[in-house]
Amino acid sequence: MVDLEAVSGDVVDAAIKLHRELGPGLLESVYEIILASKLAKMGHAVERQRAVDIAYEGMVFEGAFRVDLLVAGTLVVEIKSTERLNAVHGKQLLTYLRLLKQPVGLLINFGGETLKEGLRRVVNDYTPSAPPRLRVNQENWSS
Repeated sequence: MVDLEAVSGDVVDAAIKLHRELGPGLLESVYEIILASKLAKMGHAVERQRAVDIAYEGMVFEGAFRVDLLVAGTLVVEIKSTERLNAVHGKQLLTYLRLLKQPVGLLINFGGETLKEGLRRVVNDYTPSAPPRLRVNQENWSS
């Protein structure tokens, strides 16, 4: 089973380092290819520009959209390089998560002065929100 919190942490750490080293202003595709390579070197399975089919009312539309990165087969990463994120960017990622039936995604905007204001975690019916070291096994507390 994939530890989404650990994978998310690795993606965020790599993205912060990448942004510090290269700075803002490059094309999304540049950040995407470098981030994917860094994550692969860390041992994560990474798919770039994964085509996603949509089924609607009995019709199937092959390759209807593409996600920038799919990490560890479950974490969707949407990369932007714009001055600031808009509400539509978060909605886009949430729609991707729903269509892919995935629990968590990261929206990363490399266009800002720092990555802090350009990082959003979007969830789709995902319950664990604390890092593994802070999670408590509730069964142990019932006795």
